[in-house]
Amino acid sequence: MKKILIVSALSIGLAVSCSDDELNKVNPNGVTFDTYFNNESELTAGVNGIYALVQSNSLVSREWFFTHDLRGDEMASGGGQLETPRNQLLIGVHDTGNGLINSIWQGWYRTIHRANIVLEKGAKVQGVPAANRDRLLGEARFLRAWAYYELATFFGGVPLYKEFVKSVNGSLPRSSQKEVYDFAIADLKEAEKGLAASYSGANLGRATKSAAQLLMARIYLQQGDYTNARTELKKIIDSGLYRLVDNYVDITTEEGEFNAESIFEVVYAPSGGAYNWGADSDGSAVQEETVRSQEYAAIAWRNVIPSNKILNEYEMVAKGDTKDDPRYAFSYWTEGDMFNNGTTVLTSSMVQGNTSVVNGKTLKVSWRKYSLMYKSSAANQQSGINMRIMRYADVLLLMAECENELGNSAAAISLMNQVRARKSVAMPSYPTKNFPVANKDQVFDAIVHERMVELAAEQIRNFDIVRWRKNKKLKTEPLSYFQANKHELLPIPQQEIDNSPALDIKDQNPGY
Repeated sequence: MKKILIVSALSIGLAVSCSDDELNKVNPNGVTFDTYFNNESELTAGVNGIYALVQSNSLVSREWFFTHDLRGDEMASGGGQLETPRNQLLIGVHDTGNGLINSIWQGWYRTIHRANIVLEKGAKVQGVPAANRDRLLGEARFLRAWAYYELATFFGGVPLYKEFVKSVNGSLPRSSQKEVYDFAIADLKEAEKGLAASYSGANLGRATKSAAQLLMARIYLQQGDYTNARTELKKIIDSGLYRLVDNYVDITTEEGEFNAESIFEVVYAPSGGAYNWGADSDGSAVQEETVRSQEYAAIAWRNVIPSNKILNEYEMVAKGDTKDDPRYAFSYWTEGDMFNNGTTVLTSSMVQGNTSVVNGKTLKVSWRKYSLMYKSSAANQQSGINMRIMRYADVLLLMAECENELGNSAAAISLMNQVRARKSVAMPSYPTKNFPVANKDQVFDAIVHERMVELAAEQIRNFDIVRWRKNKKLKTEPLSYFQANKHELLPIPQQEIDNSPALDIKDQNPGY
């Protein structure tokens, strides 16, 4: 049975915009920091409270995947049903009041605040075995580092809270992006010492050593540090803990959760459509689903659909390739497909919204990854499918990129071919007709292609574009709306500038 990590006693937000009088109000019937952290059970509940915010509506169950996906080039509007703040992000006309941007800012800072409480109070809890304490505090550090990685990559330099805020006077100015990245790396190095290599049973879903190592590699890569990134990726590969699963579809189904390829997942479970839209703000101890399938599935809202660019990126015989890439059919629903355990035919009349053009043909195509449709025909597509944040194929492809940049193109090609050799995919090895790999630039082009088709709609592409742009690896700009000195970063939410004494309008990112 899956373990849903929820907050059981902490209901805490980052309250830097309140007055001192408001902050000093205490509920006499509530739990306080001074009275709560007394034993291992309470320390564990405190850590679970951090996971609960990551799991919540403002982050992974909704606004996090939307913000990543809308910032890349894999998505197109599903039609007029796409809400205005989301469409603004998709076409690059978002401003400082955009609701999605505000949600992820607040969500990650609430996560940081809870982690800071646990790290400050947890070290003093009595009667906890050292190994258990180190693991729990390592989990808190991992989650705090992930929050700062996301914030720094989305926004650049951000306020760097190393302790939990106790009054309005604790408001901080922006640190540099490098300072934030460095702090996250330090957190992960410390976390790595105490985190478990793997978990079982009720503890599945907790952060592991490999998750910390992969996150470190991602941060190093954002800074163009291929040597240190390679070191962390090699630890994961050499551990022997992971392998590519045979069936590509298992990557994003409920039955494929915690498989041999999965490194870190955010956990959900079916609750009969009882999605708690406010759980991110009040910390309610509820079992949460995710609305990923509801938002994207062909028979649900279908707010966004695959872009023509991603659909036409796959190798196909019609384009002169040796074989149609099976990952296309595994990733998308198309008219005529069988769904609902193979009992129902998907027809155009079932699918609302816009069409796509694939190899010159106009048809309705929808995202299949994380879609509940494979076993359901219900209009309500809220689901308990875990979100896979990290998986082994990404490790191999990132290592390929590092090897190529460090002059080991042959090793890079071999790593890509491992991914293509997955039993259910079995694509021809590189070089191919349309992807020669005779030099470093051609190998990089193949890496870009392979990452697009292997990791489509897995919240990877956005940050790939960000780092390739920053590290001057892009030959052409992938985003049609992109304006230099503006769209590299998201704007700092205006309400944060208005409410934080340490921030000023001059702290806003360029172009906003």
